[in-house]
Amino acid sequence: MIPSYLLLGCLLLSREPAVPADIVVRGGRLYDGSGAAGVVGDLALRGERIVAVGRFAVVGSPRIIDAKGLVVAPGFIDLHTHSDYPLQRPATRANRCYLHQGVTTVVTGNCGSGPVEVANYFQILERGKIGTNVIHQVPHNDVRQRVMKNANRAPSADELRQMEELVDQGMKDGAWGLSTGLIYNPGAYAKTDELIALARVAAKHGGFYASHIRDEGTGVLSALHEALMIGRQAGLPVHISHLKASGRRAWGMAADEIALLEKARKSGQAVSADQYPYLASSTSLKATLVPLAFREGSPKDYVARLSDAEQLARLRPLLERGLEQNQGGKDIRIARYAPKPAWQGKDLAAIAAAEQRPAADIVLEIERNGGAQVVIFSMNEQDVRLIMRQPFVATASDGASMRPSADTVPHPRSYGCFPRKIGRYAIEDQILTLEHAIRSASGLPADILHLPQRGYLKADYFADVVVFDPQAFRDTATFDKPHQYATGVRYLFVNGQLAIDDGKFTGVLAGKVLRHPSKTAAK
Repeated sequence: MIPSYLLLGCLLLSREPAVPADIVVRGGRLYDGSGAAGVVGDLALRGERIVAVGRFAVVGSPRIIDAKGLVVAPGFIDLHTHSDYPLQRPATRANRCYLHQGVTTVVTGNCGSGPVEVANYFQILERGKIGTNVIHQVPHNDVRQRVMKNANRAPSADELRQMEELVDQGMKDGAWGLSTGLIYNPGAYAKTDELIALARVAAKHGGFYASHIRDEGTGVLSALHEALMIGRQAGLPVHISHLKASGRRAWGMAADEIALLEKARKSGQAVSADQYPYLASSTSLKATLVPLAFREGSPKDYVARLSDAEQLARLRPLLERGLEQNQGGKDIRIARYAPKPAWQGKDLAAIAAAEQRPAADIVLEIERNGGAQVVIFSMNEQDVRLIMRQPFVATASDGASMRPSADTVPHPRSYGCFPRKIGRYAIEDQILTLEHAIRSASGLPADILHLPQRGYLKADYFADVVVFDPQAFRDTATFDKPHQYATGVRYLFVNGQLAIDDGKFTGVLAGKVLRHPSKTAAK
């Protein structure tokens, strides 16, 4: 005789429509990306799509994945990466350091840098195949460089027209918006009216404006005001890249930043931000310590300036002041410097002490020999935690596709951003709920992008899905040993194909180029 509880279960199940499926993920805790609490249920996939969520009957003989005790969530969407060029190379096109974090879509063209010829970039990716989906933005720095080189002046009417045409073509070819990096050359030389003019072109296509703002330190509020004004004047959504309060003198300003952005949001302006959950940032040594006035012109001009006695008399005190604000260089660690690999992983103060030379001399040597990528310990824990709890702040790495190597000592965020936020901050430390942390990596970035049919666990959505062990989903990459894959992702589907199967990378390259549905592309 069949027990009554089993009979009731069979009757309830029989009322659900049967769905054909290739794979059924059974008995996991489903977090749909909306911010709702997880519920135990099943997920059916067929081809590239999710075909059923929750409770359903299936037909055929699908593969059954037992997800009991595991979390099932939409594949994560990283709004801010610098994977533009790594994804074009055979060694890193799989984007494996992101796959092991549960990431299925990455956005490129950030901080105003990346390929300007969007159609050509997409063709290269599609020809070579990629491990994750890719979304691209038109990069202002490279657009300006194409038209004006590294000139510290306003564009002429003709130069502005040329830049507008490049943005327009990029949007027609499938870019999702315009990005700026206003501490970098040559974008730092652009005035607000130039940015508004170019943002209007992106707005015409239904795009957004993403910005590494002009100042993330004590001048951050003024920089945020500029970004908000650009959005209002150009008539498009504003997204603030890697929101932070950078530098000891700015610590505690995160609350003021949030209040400013919330005020804009309450007034009806479309504003969002992203964040990587670390106390250190990473950029070039030049952008960190060398003032803009010394960075004009060609690379040859720049190096000559660093050897000119008159220029050095002006520059050296400014370098020393910058070093002083970074604990004499203790806060600035060399990540990549090819001429002297032994310096990688060491801070400027330690290098200077070992060399028995002033830290400013070390900076000048590095800059005369091609520059370096650095890691800067510039934030505090309270600000980081406050920012990550905001409902309009997405999780994003600011990293790049890379593979384990002993050649460099980069920021660990390329390997650990998402499990750090979800595994450490949400599951271990309970700084925010798991459903909030998952939304910040899935549904929220999809909403910010207005990305159709991704970012949520819904029937008919693309099958970008991560299944992870909540007890094991952690970042293992550290600042001393950054080239270490995250742990805990058991299964990862990219467009319905398994990129990670039972914890193992499959080598499948199932990513797609996701082109923006431009409002004017068909005209």
